[in-house]
Amino acid sequence: MDRQMFWAIVEQARAAVGETVTAESADAVARQVVTHLTGLGPAAAIQFQHAYDVVNQEAYRWDLWAAAYLMRGGCSDDGFDYFRGWLAAQGRTTWEQALADPDSLADVGVDPDDDVIECESMLAAASHAYAETTGDDEAFWEALDVDRQDRPEAGFNGPAGESFDFDDAEQMRARLPRLSAIHFLRPRG
Repeated sequence: MDRQMFWAIVEQARAAVGETVTAESADAVARQVVTHLTGLGPAAAIQFQHAYDVVNQEAYRWDLWAAAYLMRGGCSDDGFDYFRGWLAAQGRTTWEQALADPDSLADVGVDPDDDVIECESMLAAASHAYAETTGDDEAFWEALDVDRQDRPEAGFNGPAGESFDFDDAEQMRARLPRLSAIHFLRPRG
């Protein structure tokens, strides 16, 4: 599955949901992705996961993590994974704009009082679809490992770009001025 097909599936899921900015609506997108992939069969679920891994790696960057930190009022490693799931549920245009300029997320319309900006279920959409089609919850990971043997290693070394202190309000305002104006630095909960 190429990038075009990956995003076509996400966009079809988004169209079925409508507004996707909240965590609940992003979860609805992930459920729609599962439904679509289930209809395509287990091989499509494996291919979707590979495509997701590629786009997910592209977004594993310090500047985007800083945006997530602002929008969520703090952001752990897992929280950043779930944030990227949410970002994927926003669709290709928002995804690409965020990668080009994380401060563009100021235009998405997230309620600044909503710090649950995540979609863990997007991370597991392919595995859920595989389980739906095969009836085997564990077989997905085995099949994925086998399929990965024929692919170049996708390395998740560390976030790309320059690391900086997310708790430094001056740096955050300089790097993400529009997001900083909307999502003030809240204490971690």
